[in-house]
Amino acid sequence: MSGTQKPEVAVLIPCYNEEVTIAKVVQDFQKSLPGAAIYVYDNNSTDHTAEIAHSLGAIVRPEPRQGKGNVIQSMFNDIDADVYVMVDGDDTYPAESAPDMVAKVLEGYDMVIGDRLSSTYFQENKRPFHNFGNSLVRDSINMLFQSDVKDIMTGYRAFSFKFVKTYPIQAHGFEVETEMTIHSLDKNLKLYEIPVQYRDRPEGSVSKLETVGDGVRVISTIFRMIREYKPLPFFGTVGLLFALIGIGLMVPIFIKFWQTGQVLQFPTLFGSFFIILTGVLLIIAGIILDVIAKNDRKEFVETTNMFEYIRRK
Repeated sequence: MSGTQKPEVAVLIPCYNEEVTIAKVVQDFQKSLPGAAIYVYDNNSTDHTAEIAHSLGAIVRPEPRQGKGNVIQSMFNDIDADVYVMVDGDDTYPAESAPDMVAKVLEGYDMVIGDRLSSTYFQENKRPFHNFGNSLVRDSINMLFQSDVKDIMTGYRAFSFKFVKTYPIQAHGFEVETEMTIHSLDKNLKLYEIPVQYRDRPEGSVSKLETVGDGVRVISTIFRMIREYKPLPFFGTVGLLFALIGIGLMVPIFIKFWQTGQVLQFPTLFGSFFIILTGVLLIIAGIILDVIAKNDRKEFVETTNMFEYIRRK
């Protein structure tokens, strides 16, 4: 993009059975971001979501692989733009915040987060377990990465071209937002948060989130990414726990040996020795994987820098 050329903005709306709200979402973003291309990716809807979006001028494409992560992967692969705005099709996020989010990406931020939790989310959202889950995930990730991200799981974000084309999506479902936040923190990308006024779904619109199933997937994603991005704390903690258990089992045996001069529990002695050895091996594995993770971060920086250099030539 040259200095005088108007930036290309793409609005990405992943949808599954959103016929109640999709018309308002498309029209609101057409009004807030005039000239932006509105993309609606229909994820096997059984209602009239696709037809309504198409009638309003949105670019509608099918995505047969079920799951939000799969939809976003296709969007990121297919669409080229200077700035991307991702939003859910359920009319819970205000389109009026989009211009500010776009402006921040154009200033040089890699990802701009529409922060629900600092505004109206806890008042508007009628699902208490979701409120608890959002807070738990946010606090856990911030503690691990020593960050202060206010909203880890929001579906309202803006991205740079560099972020979209270098982000390796692995999640298939709603855990994708958690994954992209952890990826950004691990790779030290430039993040900016804008508080947005969250509103609950209108009457007749049904959430696709499964409280237990999607919650389990989010937690498993966090553990997987901690294992990959923070292997030393992960394997080191488990290894230390094993070592302490082994030592705890071995101490009474040594006390008895000190008192009697005899080893009375050989099976327990051998078992505790192997438990301690397992703990030591886990710690060593954590150290090795931590070096690999640091090298991966270096390679990511080199790759993205080269990517930007080639793109600007």
